[in-house]
Amino acid sequence: MTSIEKVPVLLSIRGEQYFEGVDPDATELMTEGTMELTESGMRLNYQETELTGMAGTSTTFEVRGPRVILTRSGKVNSQMVFEEGRQHTSLYETPFGELTVDIQTGRLRHNLSERGGVMEIQYSIAVEHTVTGRNRFKIRVRRKN
Repeated sequence: MTSIEKVPVLLSIRGEQYFEGVDPDATELMTEGTMELTESGMRLNYQETELTGMAGTSTTFEVRGPRVILTRSGKVNSQMVFEEGRQHTSLYETPFGELTVDIQTGRLRHNLSERGGVMEIQYSIAVEHTVTGRNRFKIRVRRKN
């Protein structure tokens, strides 16, 4: 796959987790990363920090039409596939072992272009086939000047 160019961007990432009987847990992260247009869509990349508990991990969101693939590599290794109305199963590697993760995407919207934009993904997650909660990502992408 050939990339056009990596453009420096500012990413505002808000993650929300909802568990039964517990107040929602939200984290917000402002970080620098890169955005590149690819033959099949677009790729966003950034380094995780202590705030997310995954320092030493590189995170990539690859937008390919109606599908978004989230790949983490480093201290945590995983690949999660988001496709509205579909379930995808993947392996999640942590320093403590491997887990099977089922991702059921309820909503996937984005207006990303070479100028930036917003991507929102709502999904439920099941670890070892037991639903553990609902999650939501909202990522704002802004080109750095």
